Amino acid sequence: MSLPVVVACDKFKGTFSAAEVCAAIARGLRAGGREAVELPVADGGEGTLEVLVGALGGEVRTAPATDALGRPIEGRWALLADGRAVVEVAEASGLARLAEDERDPWAASTYGTGQLIAAAAAEAGEVIVAAGGSATTDGGAGALAALEEAGARPRLVVACDVRTEWQDAARVYGPQKGADPATVARLERRLEELADAAPKDPRGVPMTGCAGGLGGGLWAHLGAKLVSGAALVLDAIGFDAAMRGARFVVCGEGKLDEQTLAGKAAGEVATRCRQGGVACHAVVGVNALDPFRARVLDLQSVIEARTIPELEAAGRALAER
Repeated sequence: MSLPVVVACDKFKGTFSAAEVCAAIARGLRAGGREAVELPVADGGEGTLEVLVGALGGEVRTAPATDALGRPIEGRWALLADGRAVVEVAEASGLARLAEDERDPWAASTYGTGQLIAAAAAEAGEVIVAAGGSATTDGGAGALAALEEAGARPRLVVACDVRTEWQDAARVYGPQKGADPATVARLERRLEELADAAPKDPRGVPMTGCAGGLGGGLWAHLGAKLVSGAALVLDAIGFDAAMRGARFVVCGEGKLDEQTLAGKAAGEVATRCRQGGVACHAVVGVNALDPFRARVLDLQSVIEARTIPELEAAGRALAER
């Protein structure tokens, strides 16, 4: 009996969910005569909640919250079958909730994320905070205020999609949240002041800069554990066991670039395949990875695909290899 192909792809941001990408590639593999196992993955950014609920079982719930600009929303969180909860920062405090002309990194707050964490903590012993996709650079001040108001001090694990340190958060991610150079400088000063006032100094600690310093704020004030979101998800869904039983693995994401090696799910999948001696192919929307970094990942091939038919065609092409 031939070994199956494991399809372990992340979302194509703004286009297809991880489940949709995996399903399309798997259809192509099966059409080409290969057995395929669909294993959608995430890195702590948008889609982490769906991936964990899909793999581990659980229930998606809602709670009143506010978006990054303070407007009322109904935000989702999940209670997993194992008793843990999942909150995505992007759900309440996400950049995707704002129109481009609404982006205001100085005013944007994580207060709504704190409201969702408080709701989840009322029913779960541990809350996983998926920290990607935020519109904020408030050092977690908003979330901490909401948790204090709710009287909640939950046990937190922050699933980080980047390894950025606190002091670099504004410079690295502020511009994509709408900050001009002057605003970046103001945000840096605010983060410095917050670090000076924190019970533990988040500066210089990897992953404290995720979600505009939310990870560092929760770490410094509440003792949150900061972990790689991609590693957390892959461990939770049993990726290593599936990989060891695979003919080869297909990873994927919307854009393959230098960020892939800095905590993204596709990079973690490729790295584990390299370490496990299992061939890994990538199907991506755009390949912008330079040859040196491509060699680091040791990908056997990279196929660009931007539509469902192209994803299916990529699966068929890989089935013939």
